[in-house]
Amino acid sequence: MITTATTIQPPSGAMTGYKKNKILIVSYPKQGHINPSLRFANRLLDLGVHVTFSTSFSVIRRFDIDTTRNGLTFAPFSDGHDDGQQPTTTLQQFISDFGTNGVPAVAEIITAAATAGKPFDHLVYTTASPWAAKVADAHGLESTLLWCQPAIVLGVYYYYFNGYEDLISCNNDNSTFPINLPGLPSLTIADLPSFLLSSRPTELDFVIQIMKDHIDALKIAPRVLVNTFDELEIESVRAVENLVMLPVGPLIPSECLNGRGQSLVCDLFEKPEDDYMKWLNTKPKSSVVYVSFGSLSTLSVDEAEEMASGLLESGRPFLWVMRDGVKLKNIEALKKQGMIVSWCSQVEVLNHQAVGCFLTHCGWNSTTEALAAGVPTVAFAQWTDQTTIAKMIEDVWKTGVKVKKREGDGIVEGNEIKRCVEMVMEDAEMRRNAKKWRELARQALDNGGSSTINIQAFLDGG
Repeated sequence: MITTATTIQPPSGAMTGYKKNKILIVSYPKQGHINPSLRFANRLLDLGVHVTFSTSFSVIRRFDIDTTRNGLTFAPFSDGHDDGQQPTTTLQQFISDFGTNGVPAVAEIITAAATAGKPFDHLVYTTASPWAAKVADAHGLESTLLWCQPAIVLGVYYYYFNGYEDLISCNNDNSTFPINLPGLPSLTIADLPSFLLSSRPTELDFVIQIMKDHIDALKIAPRVLVNTFDELEIESVRAVENLVMLPVGPLIPSECLNGRGQSLVCDLFEKPEDDYMKWLNTKPKSSVVYVSFGSLSTLSVDEAEEMASGLLESGRPFLWVMRDGVKLKNIEALKKQGMIVSWCSQVEVLNHQAVGCFLTHCGWNSTTEALAAGVPTVAFAQWTDQTTIAKMIEDVWKTGVKVKKREGDGIVEGNEIKRCVEMVMEDAEMRRNAKKWRELARQALDNGGSSTINIQAFLDGG
């Protein structure tokens, strides 16, 4: 069943005349995909484009509909998991069901729009939904991938499936083996996305096929919208001759840049009434360590205890987002020194003057939000693209430092947390670099900026 809301007309005076005036966005129903695709929708709406946003019922029902933008339409569909992914459902089954149910649903959305005399001009689909490109092609509709990871990661996957699989596979057990891919920054085996490593859990083997499907889909539509900005990944966005990468990011809320604008808010977690902003207001400038591991990554009990030990040893105030309900031994001491919450508005926190360091899992959304806020980071990568992002943070953008894991069990010890926090909080060069990237990120989104020009080129058919 598909439910389509009534579209509200764009305000009078909105810019018109673009080749693409009506776009369907299909997003995988996880926060790392929903947020950038919603933010991209907001950029399109600013240019007077009508946008229909399609994803699972479980996501759409959590939107704050009162903040819906003019020109935005919802087209939710049932993916077989209307209550969201449950603990008993594997990731493979969840992704498979989203595609199985999404194919006929998206086909019906496209057909219904054409039948009503209001056909879509284009379809944009996010990472983990390569089937959407085939649906669009079957209906004579052009499509474009909105890549929700950095350009370098797309480049790595492209080369892996185009001539470099044997090189990577044969040296998988040598973490320091250099991997030099054409046009990309130098990497080692340890810096590659975790799905390409033999150490990945066998239950995640299916992801390799999804990534191959993505690369194959790019043969249909080789142009890619990337949530990055030209200045940040100037090598990577030009590295693959057979792809045209258009950086359109960083996809962050527009009000974080200039205090104006209106964004549709979606958070897939409940929002408790914590007074974390009032608490931040009591702290000196650049004094607080902000700790968050995103919507999917979680720490084991041992890892959380080491984290707690390191934060306490640092002696610095901290704001720690902890969703998994881990019971910590030193909870009272932690509450005296810092604040533990189950949710916070990350963009709001990162842009608060009291925050001086972000201890992060290196998810791409979190990383771009930190870069745009000018906050240096402690990179605590977990899986997927995060190891590659951590490499870029430390060695290319130079806005932070990677934690070192203990030999054997891979635990990050408390004294290592303390070391990294102190290094980032006290390193003047990292702060200067963070400020530099903040200014470049904002310039990219200004009128005449590189990302703004790329969005315009996309709409004009370039």
